[in-house]
Amino acid sequence: MTKGMRWRIVTLQAILVLVLGGASLFLISEGNFVNQTIHDQLAAQQISFPPASAITAGGALDPAKFSPEIRAQAGNEVLTGDQARIYANDFIAVHLKNVAGGKTYSQIDTSSGTAAQIATAQAQKSSLFQGETLRNMLLNAWGWSMLATYTIWGGFGLMLAALVALGALVYELFFSKQEDTVTVPQAKSTRVVPA
Repeated sequence: MTKGMRWRIVTLQAILVLVLGGASLFLISEGNFVNQTIHDQLAAQQISFPPASAITAGGALDPAKFSPEIRAQAGNEVLTGDQARIYANDFIAVHLKNVAGGKTYSQIDTSSGTAAQIATAQAQKSSLFQGETLRNMLLNAWGWSMLATYTIWGGFGLMLAALVALGALVYELFFSKQEDTVTVPQAKSTRVVPA
């Protein structure tokens, strides 16, 4: 390998280390930024799981209705994307099923019936709308937290690639043989012998 070619390889390796290292730091910092933003936004809402004392038959976390996953969160404040998912799917969704006998917002008729039936249907529709809106906002926070987690993992993957490139660069600079000659194999010559 010639000296010029060797320095081109070293330069490319150094650029690769810088690009991969910079990209990994960017991804890790952006993932942490998103997770911190989700934490701050959820903390401002002050949503908490019912206390552990509610894990009783007929309580707010009745073991017959609620999963062990939500019961494990009893008394905690909703601060992470995963907690937002649990609260949305295992708490709000369970309660919404009881609002109108399992009907969804669009299935409730508020235009026919007696005045009392219309008022009840409007109250149910309002409860379902508010509950589903909060549920969707919490699931959105969970989705972004998952994206942030994958971004951080990708950042660590790029960091590993940068370390491998750095190892190759260090090897090239300090441990590889530095030959300045190029060996070109010679073709065998065939001689014709006169007869």
